[in-house]
Amino acid sequence: MNSPPLIRRDAAVTVTLVVVCQGFNMLTVGGIALFLPLIREDLDMSFAQAGMLSAAATFTYALGQIPAGYLADRFGPKRLFFLGILGSTLLSLNFGMLQSYPAAIANQIVSGVFRALIFAPGLTLVASWFPADRRATAMGVYVIGGVSGNVLLSLVGPFLAIRYGWRPTFIFFAALGVAMAFVYLALGREKPAAKPKQPVGMLDVFQLFRYPIMWVCAGIQFIRFGVTTSFNFWLPSLLVSDRGLSLPAAGLITAMGAALTASSNPLGGYVSDRLRNPPLVIGGSLAVLACTSALIVVVDSTPLLVLVVAVNSVFLQFYFGPLFTVPVEVLGARFAGMTTGFGNMFANLGALIFAYSLGVVKDTAGAFKWGFIATSAFCVAGVVLSVVLARIRTRALMAAMASTA
Repeated sequence: MNSPPLIRRDAAVTVTLVVVCQGFNMLTVGGIALFLPLIREDLDMSFAQAGMLSAAATFTYALGQIPAGYLADRFGPKRLFFLGILGSTLLSLNFGMLQSYPAAIANQIVSGVFRALIFAPGLTLVASWFPADRRATAMGVYVIGGVSGNVLLSLVGPFLAIRYGWRPTFIFFAALGVAMAFVYLALGREKPAAKPKQPVGMLDVFQLFRYPIMWVCAGIQFIRFGVTTSFNFWLPSLLVSDRGLSLPAAGLITAMGAALTASSNPLGGYVSDRLRNPPLVIGGSLAVLACTSALIVVVDSTPLLVLVVAVNSVFLQFYFGPLFTVPVEVLGARFAGMTTGFGNMFANLGALIFAYSLGVVKDTAGAFKWGFIATSAFCVAGVVLSVVLARIRTRALMAAMASTA
């Protein structure tokens, strides 16, 4: 049996490697958004076609969420996470070499399949090393890698792209990700089970659709990642195209936003764990985002725009951990992978629709304004759903306590 110091070391090493690998994965994924003005010119794409580039990967990524969660619960998350990171970074390496829009679409369709093997297994693996009462904090820690990768990319990417071009820059970051995948495979560990784990079956997946709490969470997830993708994917283009800023300036603002998101994500999980009230954190965050999503296309001065971006970034993923925690605390850790995959499937359907729609709005209206106004309205709907979630969660937890009394 492993000694406590050895277990703590394995926990620290594994969580760190998962976060770092996620960072390298997001360096390449985020690179498409950051370099989109250059990629559009290089591949001769419209804004709607650029939105389809995001939608293609998001579609297959969304479809793979529940299967990936099931496989993580059934066979363990470590090997699935490795396959996801390796496949995703290799395809990013290939993306930097493509010369046509159809090839780019095909690349992103396949990339979404491998990226699906990253999220639920990685989130489940990180959360397994934390105590149950710190689950939301653990889920917040997981996302640090992705947003930290965006910080690094946004700071150095524009300068490398100006000097060497977007393709060599893209390939360089992807190659680092491939190397890190093998470091994770060699040193990462799964947490030893305290007792034999009850196996899950495919029928358990379909049982999730019977629970009202899963549908309410799915609705909020749809809004959450739709808003997040609208902001992350289109912000550089909004700053360059609608506001006339240079790519390096847009990169600095994007880096600031990603840094604030990185620091606020685990903070949101910590606040939720301390308050023991995830729906309050969820609803409060969405209320702020409803305001900032509208203000981002309304304010005139650049300093005010930067302030709005900063506030929006703080709350963009502040409720990530709390939202993924609610189904696990109600249905149990046995289904952690599947409930995570269920929620993230709907989240990415939202991302697909929001990302593509904003590109269409930009092409049709010539600006992003009405797209972000609509995003604000969806956030208001999310606040209403958070109230419904609070009531369902309270009833479910009280019923569980009564059954064990």
